[in-house]
Amino acid sequence: MYGYRSVNTKETHSSCRIAKERLSLFQAGTSDTTIFQAQFRMGKKIKKEVEPSPKDVFDPLTIESKNAATVVLMLNSPEEEILAKACEAIYKFALKGEENKATLLELGAVEPLTKLLIHEDKIVKRNATMIFGILTSNNDVKKLLRELDVMDSVIAQLAPEEEVVTHEFASLCLANMSAEYTGKVQICEHGGLEPLIRLLNSPDPDVQKNSIESLYNLVQDFQCRIALQELNAIPSMLALLKSDYPVIQLLALKTLGVITNDKESLTMLRDNQGLDQLIKILESKELNDLHTEALSVIANCLEDVDTRVLIQQTGGLQKLLSFAESSTNPDIQKNAAKAITKAAYDSENRKFFHEQEVEKCLVTLLGSESDGTKIAASQAISVMCESSGSKRLFNNHGIPQLIQLLKSDNEEVREAAALALANLTTCNPASANAAAEADGIDSLINILSSKRDGAIANAATVLTNMALQEPLRGAVQSRGIMQAIVNPLRSANTVVQSRAALTVAATACDVEARTELRNAGGLEPVVELLRSDNAEVRRHASWAVAVCANDELTATELCRLGALDILEEINLSVSRKNKFSEVAYNKLLNNNLSLKYSQTGYLSSSDIICDGFYDYGRINSGTKLLPLKELCLQELNHRRAVLLINSKSSDISPPPSLEDKSDIGYGRSISSSSSLRRASKEKTNTGFGSPTEEKSEPTSGRNTVLSKSATKEKGPRKGRGRREEEKAKEEEEVLAVPKLTGEGTLDKEWYPPSDSDFCIYVYEVTKSILPITNIKEQIEVLAKYVAEKMGGKIAKEKMISFGWELHISELKFQLKSNVVPIGQIKKGIFYHRALLFKALADRIGLSCSLVRGDYGRAWNEVKLANVSPKAATGGFSLPEVYIVDLMFHPGALMKLGTKEADLYRFL
Repeated sequence: MYGYRSVNTKETHSSCRIAKERLSLFQAGTSDTTIFQAQFRMGKKIKKEVEPSPKDVFDPLTIESKNAATVVLMLNSPEEEILAKACEAIYKFALKGEENKATLLELGAVEPLTKLLIHEDKIVKRNATMIFGILTSNNDVKKLLRELDVMDSVIAQLAPEEEVVTHEFASLCLANMSAEYTGKVQICEHGGLEPLIRLLNSPDPDVQKNSIESLYNLVQDFQCRIALQELNAIPSMLALLKSDYPVIQLLALKTLGVITNDKESLTMLRDNQGLDQLIKILESKELNDLHTEALSVIANCLEDVDTRVLIQQTGGLQKLLSFAESSTNPDIQKNAAKAITKAAYDSENRKFFHEQEVEKCLVTLLGSESDGTKIAASQAISVMCESSGSKRLFNNHGIPQLIQLLKSDNEEVREAAALALANLTTCNPASANAAAEADGIDSLINILSSKRDGAIANAATVLTNMALQEPLRGAVQSRGIMQAIVNPLRSANTVVQSRAALTVAATACDVEARTELRNAGGLEPVVELLRSDNAEVRRHASWAVAVCANDELTATELCRLGALDILEEINLSVSRKNKFSEVAYNKLLNNNLSLKYSQTGYLSSSDIICDGFYDYGRINSGTKLLPLKELCLQELNHRRAVLLINSKSSDISPPPSLEDKSDIGYGRSISSSSSLRRASKEKTNTGFGSPTEEKSEPTSGRNTVLSKSATKEKGPRKGRGRREEEKAKEEEEVLAVPKLTGEGTLDKEWYPPSDSDFCIYVYEVTKSILPITNIKEQIEVLAKYVAEKMGGKIAKEKMISFGWELHISELKFQLKSNVVPIGQIKKGIFYHRALLFKALADRIGLSCSLVRGDYGRAWNEVKLANVSPKAATGGFSLPEVYIVDLMFHPGALMKLGTKEADLYRFL
């Protein structure tokens, strides 16, 4: 029975009847055993003479049952009067409590009762329906009814010709059954929606209440909501808002609150003047118990542009503000804040709210004791901060409160606060500073270990916004961001993955941070994110890799984890590549010049060749370049020789310390002339040629050659003859020792073959060419030096008889390896000479590039500034690119684009 708000309103006959009947039963206090007494004889025994009955007629029998099981057995009786009386008794028994319902289930009363739902007698059918209306509050009964598939029989009781009482208990049965998903599906599949909607217009409030409750349960399912739209249920629901019974009004509002999440239902609500009724409810103080749900419906309406305009025109926004500011009911405050959130998506509404100083109201709501209100206020702030004016206000009177909410025990509160901070700090350095000053960094980093993906993503965004400012970046790094971000990088949520990768890109901007990330195991998940099918995740992961590849150690580790191969695969796909993947790939290639030169055929002047570089030759995209160790350990084959640049010793003993390396200077690129000169002096003082002396006999001609070369003696080494061949064999045996040892002992560290001749080249070039101050002269002298070491000047017509191929084959055979150190090649053509020129130029800081051509061609390009005819007035032309001739006229410079340069490169 549902009470009126007004005491002067009379009760309806149906509610009154049902309530009085139930009340009389409970007041009678009838016991479980006596409820069935005197139900099946039609009155007491009366002493009077009775005429004898015919012989073929059974005499009437008076039965007094004291056991529920007996009555359940009578449900199988063929007599309608017995069935009706039995159902009535069972109904009264079931009303007394859940234990009695369970007893009836155990006694097997449900199955025979289902048959009575389709009985021809209306009274029997009605009584059976009443029983199911009560029994279906028991979960086990509902489960059994679903298995028995009686939904058609129950829905049939909603037919217009049935009695009101039948409608009441049949709709009550559906209300109970619709509370579970399987029940929803069965009701919809058996056509239960249409009769329920029709019964919303019933004159009986019990029928209305049960019908709207059933519909409220049903519309929780998306498919049912779609079917409801087609049946035009909204007008009937709006009519229930005028009911005298609060429970009916409340259920109608809740149902509207669910279905108005769909745009079509919003349109139907607006077209049926539903907004007017909602506004009237808000304006009525007597209906304050409906304000919460009415605000929830209005919040949904504000998502529709046309409805939003209509609410604004009718003064609805002002009412929302008044509820948020003046109400003390947390639920009303929460729903008012939600409505403000949805209204604020419109720029005009944001402007209106800002003029009404909604920011102060929302900040006040952040201090509410209700978590729901805090969440709604935080969400409203996250939308209002789209306005620059609101952002400025929140900096001083909002961000500190939001930082405090980050410490809440409620995960949803923390997520909503982090969302507000994420929106406030985006493209707003002042807000980021305010969040840091409010001691928000530690709280944000703690949220990275939250169980809610939304909270993690929002916190990562705030930290990224902070890290974009260099002063704050250091503060974020010092609080352990690199360790904390590892778990979010491993998340299965793509939003979290994307935000976490972006945080890495923003914070790993120095060597210390990258080292910390590498030690924390953060590089592996970053590389894995490159494989993501999500475009944003791939883009941000590529950005993170590009940032991390700025130092050699991290870049090497990324390559070891397979980042280079993945990026190469991404860049080959038109749909998957992005500009960050290309940048990241080039960054990694810059730290793996051997692969870069093999794939691209080009090394720029900024690509400095160091020890360990090797030229494998051209490889196609997608082809894996084997490591140098594997190439050295391969069996001899007929492929072109792999050219190695290495000035370090390959002794099995551990390599010299860093201090020794810095003194010797092998493998170091020198960036300026002054530093080169200092390095040259240090090398002279510490015995620069010592690595060579260790490898050769003291009385051999090698030291003599070194001294002669130091004085720039230009004559070629022609007098060595058999001694040089014997020396090559000795060096081959020396080089074979670490190789064999490396094969036999896996525990010892492997070192690439050394190149004593290249050590000499570096020393001689540093000694003789570095002091030259004119760059053009340096280029010419170095070109002649390289040509001299590679067989001298060659006439074009003698290229075929030069014999360089036989020489390289002999070297491979002598070394028993496909890897040939560049210094051991005494007969080299274009690509040998160009590589040696680039390697030596990099050692003395001479800027040049290395370009691979076709058919064994390669060349070096240099930039020189030519003095223009306006030199008298101090004018200079832009630098022009020249190709260095190392073959036909060593030292000659050919301007790029000229016929002479094209002949050198292509013919």
